[in-house]
Amino acid sequence: MLRPAGGGRGGRPGCRTLTCVWVLLPPSEGKAEGSAGAPVDLDALSLPGLTAARERMIEELTGLCSSDPEKAREVLGLGERLRGEVTRNAALRSAPAAPAGEIYTGVLYDALGLGSLSAAARRRARESVLVFSGLWGALRITDRIPGYRCPAGVRLPGTGTPAAFWRGPLAEVLPAEAGRGPVLDLRSSAYAGMWRPAGDLGRRTVAVRVLQVRTVGGVEKRSVVSHFNKATKGRLLRGLLEAGALPRTPDKLTEALRELGWRVEENAPGRLDVLVSEV
Repeated sequence: MLRPAGGGRGGRPGCRTLTCVWVLLPPSEGKAEGSAGAPVDLDALSLPGLTAARERMIEELTGLCSSDPEKAREVLGLGERLRGEVTRNAALRSAPAAPAGEIYTGVLYDALGLGSLSAAARRRARESVLVFSGLWGALRITDRIPGYRCPAGVRLPGTGTPAAFWRGPLAEVLPAEAGRGPVLDLRSSAYAGMWRPAGDLGRRTVAVRVLQVRTVGGVEKRSVVSHFNKATKGRLLRGLLEAGALPRTPDKLTEALRELGWRVEENAPGRLDVLVSEV
């Protein structure tokens, strides 16, 4: 398991807690099934300015998976073992839906542990966390969706790559939702490409990279981690959510991470390296 090197342990204007910070997350590749219940209601999802684009993406994905499953499997990069994902995509409109925070699984979400957060931390997560998605654009963790498979980097026949498709709609909708606090960007590169904060919002954004630190022959070596990158980001966010009150500026956000025991270095304006070591 990776720990902070060195040891230790959508935002709204005028807020006094973590809701000052807007946290951007990637989805997970694997997704749980929705529980028995009503299917997705596009009009009930947050960020209603994305509804028309969501409808177009659903039409594209369900149409492809229904009409030509073999082509869909090829387009989505799915092996024989994952053939069922095509069937699941074809039934998106009628499949049972559940909160996105329950649908998304995997390393980051396991480390974050939304279900085991304190009541106050869960409230902060509901207010602050925004999950980016190749199918839905962006979601709150309370938005009810079905399980699906649509990575940001695939190329759909009609809409092209979701990463490119969503740039326009997200650029129109998200700036007005961001509030005045800092933005903590924990997305992977594919999902970061869907929307890049610009202008004043860009100057308030802190993007995090995770590096593993090892000492070899008395010399410190740093390398980009993969699996543990996700776990570290999940634990980092969990710590922030449980910590409660957070500052309103990127500099103070960096200080808060250090106070939580993380070894943090700025590698460029608005870009932080979180250094972790194996223990």
